[in-house]
Amino acid sequence: MDNNILLESGSGELEVLEFVINGNHYGINVEKVREILTYQEITPVPNSHPCIEGIFMPRGEIITVIDLFMALGFTNNDKKNNFLIVTNFNNLNIAFDVQTVLGIHRVSWKEVVKPDATVSGPGVGIATGIIKNRENLLIILDFERIVEGICPETSLKVSQLEGLESRERNEIPILIAEDSMMLCQLIKDSLNKAGYTKLTIKNNGQEAWDYLCELKRKNGVEYGAKCVITDIEMPQMDGHRLLKLIRDTEGLKHIPVVVFSSLINEDMKRKGELLGASAQMTKPEIGKLVKILDELIASQIYG
Repeated sequence: MDNNILLESGSGELEVLEFVINGNHYGINVEKVREILTYQEITPVPNSHPCIEGIFMPRGEIITVIDLFMALGFTNNDKKNNFLIVTNFNNLNIAFDVQTVLGIHRVSWKEVVKPDATVSGPGVGIATGIIKNRENLLIILDFERIVEGICPETSLKVSQLEGLESRERNEIPILIAEDSMMLCQLIKDSLNKAGYTKLTIKNNGQEAWDYLCELKRKNGVEYGAKCVITDIEMPQMDGHRLLKLIRDTEGLKHIPVVVFSSLINEDMKRKGELLGASAQMTKPEIGKLVKILDELIASQIYG
């Protein structure tokens, strides 16, 4: 899909592609979508995960196809009228087999409701947000988690942290904005392993912003957040909006902000640079995140 609609950086808006599986309406952030293709012949891969239909090669590039019906617990034997949503996130190109593609909606992140723990807790669900769209509830799926369940090696590369257990504890306060409970725990465990122990975790950009404003009001920002790590996709307020607010606010604009997201590509890097991100990296690279934190915090301590 040729997406020429680039949202204003830090506007707090989201474009969602709506599609249908088994009569149910789901969504994906347009930033993850490369193109939409009509269904075409797929070559099966022997001994692959049951949810992997196989591979195909549009314009000479081999891309893995995931059967989203099966991944969501449905079946669909008649695929001839289906569509393939070709995506890019976490530096992976993956196509998802869906029933129908309906169109794109532009909404504010404030309109995205985070599901409660009964459907979004660790090990439970794959919904990151819900939008009320006309008569339908549009469920935004956690595609990273779907892919991770099929290919666990796409998760955080915690092996990159081997050998860091002996590092001294570092009590520099770090604020983390991340809506995935599972990723929150993984990031927390990883940073603790690397010696960073004074972590404050907020579930979205709005909560992180409120926390920073409260610190500023109490003149205690230096004691509560010397660095911010933020995801991009989050309900209520996304990471780019959070970054823009920080950079536009006296008393906060000096804080280093690291964007740690599955959405990091060339377009998103440019957006992050325009907004003043201190560093940007894709989520599997937890070792690189630790390295960047070391450098940013050292520069604050030693100038």
